[in-house]
Amino acid sequence: MYGILVGILILDSVILAVAVLLQAGQGGGLASMGGGAGTDTIMGGRQATTLLTKVTWWTAGIFLFLALVLTFMSQSATQVRSVLEGQGQNPTPVAPTPLPIETQPTAPPPPSNRRP
Repeated sequence: MYGILVGILILDSVILAVAVLLQAGQGGGLASMGGGAGTDTIMGGRQATTLLTKVTWWTAGIFLFLALVLTFMSQSATQVRSVLEGQGQNPTPVAPTPLPIETQPTAPPPPSNRRP
């Protein structure tokens, strides 16, 4: 299923790229925005919707939807799970180990008063 959706996403991205590249540019771009040349395109009326514009919007929407679905599918497959998850057994208790018997500290030997 994941592979089929990836294939559809790739096909959709190719169609989207072709639709965007076939559209006629509006001219000017960022260069005309500095002066007053771009205001009539920004404030102007709506343009007629062409077939390429509809194809661009539909393929962009499909691309975003498929990308979102594939993201959720890949996250659920790589989700970190606990090793203890799904084990119905309770661990057996470990018997406490007795501590070693503490010994009384021995007093240091008395200093010898011998002279050489």
